[in-house]
Amino acid sequence: MSTVSPVKGTPLPTPLPWPGLLALSAAAFTAVMTELLPAGLLSVMAPAFGVSEARVGFLVTGYAAASFLAAIPLTAVLRGLPRRPVLIGTLLGLACADALVAVSSSYALTFMARLLAGAMGGTLWAMLVGYAARMVPAGRRGRAIAIVLAGITLALALGVPAGTALAGALGWRTAFGALAGLAVLLALFARWSVPGFPGEPPYARLPLIRVAARRGIRPVLSVTLFLLLGHQVMYTYVAPFAAHMGFAHTGLLLAVFGSATVVGIWITGVLIDRHLRTTLLAALSSLAAVLVVLGLSAGAPAVLIGAVAVWGVAFGGAPTLIQTALVDASGPADADVATSLQTTVYNAGIAAGSLAGGLALDGMGPGALPWTALPLVAVSLAVAIVGRRYAFPAVRPSGPAVESPGRSGPAARTVRPGVMR
Repeated sequence: MSTVSPVKGTPLPTPLPWPGLLALSAAAFTAVMTELLPAGLLSVMAPAFGVSEARVGFLVTGYAAASFLAAIPLTAVLRGLPRRPVLIGTLLGLACADALVAVSSSYALTFMARLLAGAMGGTLWAMLVGYAARMVPAGRRGRAIAIVLAGITLALALGVPAGTALAGALGWRTAFGALAGLAVLLALFARWSVPGFPGEPPYARLPLIRVAARRGIRPVLSVTLFLLLGHQVMYTYVAPFAAHMGFAHTGLLLAVFGSATVVGIWITGVLIDRHLRTTLLAALSSLAAVLVVLGLSAGAPAVLIGAVAVWGVAFGGAPTLIQTALVDASGPADADVATSLQTTVYNAGIAAGSLAGGLALDGMGPGALPWTALPLVAVSLAVAIVGRRYAFPAVRPSGPAVESPGRSGPAARTVRPGVMR
């Protein structure tokens, strides 16, 4: 039975599976909240454990390190299991980790809980994009991924400030307890709303090295790495750079950036399925231009605010564009493995970019930050330009449409948009 237009007899677009996509987006939101919430609570968590604020900051570092180290091996171990139980298990793992932090009076136990959270977060990030890609027709894949990754933007723009405010009103333990409860509720919602796809049977599992060797994968990972390097050089040290520009309100600047990322991901959602390459090149070019402007505009607060707004719009959509290109290059069936590679590269970019920015700040002062970041972003732009054939083609592959839940192997089938079989 075909779903066709009563006017022209052409297939109507398949509706997006909103409940399932929103569940995945909420999972992304929860993971980012779990990762970053301690950063806003350094001064109130430190006395509870009798440690310095710097050691509380290591709770964020520990999460990132565990995510970095666990994404690839855990994805490899779990790729044969049905997808929905793995998703629910990672959410419950996050809930346990957040609950442990909420009740722990030991810094060592809290740090171990953060390592568990990081391992769960790395596993979750490796599967979210691939899950979304398997739920929709190929022609709507970009929009579905944009919806899922909007959870990151909402966590940065709204979630972390709201969690910090809740901690200020009711205590930081309450904030972590609420986050644990949210993860449990989300696991229940995912059980109802997310389709149950099978894992990969042994004969269908490509070794990780063969997935990484596909022609389009390495350019996408290179763009990811150099973009995050350049971004983190500036973002990690935005406070001293704002002071260098004569602007003392770092919180307002971050609010401008966060709000602009919402606009960026909305624009990306509109354009990505038809104009992925053009939109990505525009975003990377805008980031490079922003860095030039910031490097040439010392002592101009108005320029700083405008540049940060453009930066937010450009960066807000970039992760969605890159992840969609990665799924196009790997295919939805191998997207979990490819995304585990990207998760590792992403966290490496964050760590190395922060280190590079710190070295530039200490050695040359805040005015050197844009010029340190610029060549890194320029490399990402250059790779995206030359990767036209395999990684970022002008015309995206149409590929299989929607995978039927619960089946795999030779008997698995795909459902074309507008056609029910």
